Amino acid sequence: MPSPDAGPPPAAPAPALLSPFLPPPLLRNADVQASLASSGFRRRRIEAAAAPMLAAAREELIECRDGARLQAWHTPPAGAGGRTVVLLHGWEGSARSVHVVSAAAALWRRGFRVIRVNMRDHGDTHHLNRGIFHSCRLDEMIDAVRWVRERFPGDELGLAGFSLGGNFALRIAAAAGAELRLRRAVAVCPVLDPAETMAALDRGPLIYRLYFLIKWRRSLERKAELFPDEYQFGSLRRFRSLSAMTDFFVTRYAGFPDLASYLQGYAITGDRLAGLAVPSYLLLADDDPVIPPDTVARVAASPQLRIERSRFGGHCGFVQDFRLTTWLDDYLVATLS
Repeated sequence: MPSPDAGPPPAAPAPALLSPFLPPPLLRNADVQASLASSGFRRRRIEAAAAPMLAAAREELIECRDGARLQAWHTPPAGAGGRTVVLLHGWEGSARSVHVVSAAAALWRRGFRVIRVNMRDHGDTHHLNRGIFHSCRLDEMIDAVRWVRERFPGDELGLAGFSLGGNFALRIAAAAGAELRLRRAVAVCPVLDPAETMAALDRGPLIYRLYFLIKWRRSLERKAELFPDEYQFGSLRRFRSLSAMTDFFVTRYAGFPDLASYLQGYAITGDRLAGLAVPSYLLLADDDPVIPPDTVARVAASPQLRIERSRFGGHCGFVQDFRLTTWLDDYLVATLS
């Protein structure tokens, strides 16, 4: 039975509140979208605009029930508050990723309390835990959201994530959304079937594969520096594909019998989302080079899940003009409000 203070069950997701994303012709290429969204020029502009929100943020250390520790950045609302949102970055991103900071600032300006969580081994937090990050560590991410709920029990609580963070957001909503009294969950370009995403990265344009290989390699090298008695990887440059590198780490350091078991462990295809109990939104771009969009046909239908597809946007791009503002900020404000 629901707890006495849980209130009425949440309504199903509302219809889309924004016009479809339609950038100028010169910005419609998926690779252009991805490059501009994370460019250094855009980062400088976003961080300058977000300076008041970033200055007001304070570091929090979340103690999970299994002993794991996660870092979060908490920006209290400028006004009366009453609405809190937890933002989750993508793989090898951080709470300072451009799209996370941009969304956080937009939501904060609308009166939200914003909490940006760093996943294990992301955002210079490698020292907090001996164990290595992997994408099946769902319990500790649920604990992070539970920590927020317990700190602010009277707030409406929303959850949003990008890419792998979007995958986590939907898994959290399905596994513990009712317990956490989530108001809404939003996933932007979430990983649907990890095996298909890995194949897309390994077979697709080299730039995406190199981006993740290099960032992951640096992250693992940092982990080995901090815990040399635990991790001796040898030269990580020997790995030329994400599948080979992932297979090596999940079978030796994460306790999985094989790569397929690991990838299936965080897939949201099949019946994974069938039990959603809170209104949830899943946004995809049909030109996403990382997330094959047709995979969404294998996601279980749910009255609580609204799937929205955009013709353009790339992977977490959605840059709408030559000032490099993003349609995603308005989308998140609209859905989380």
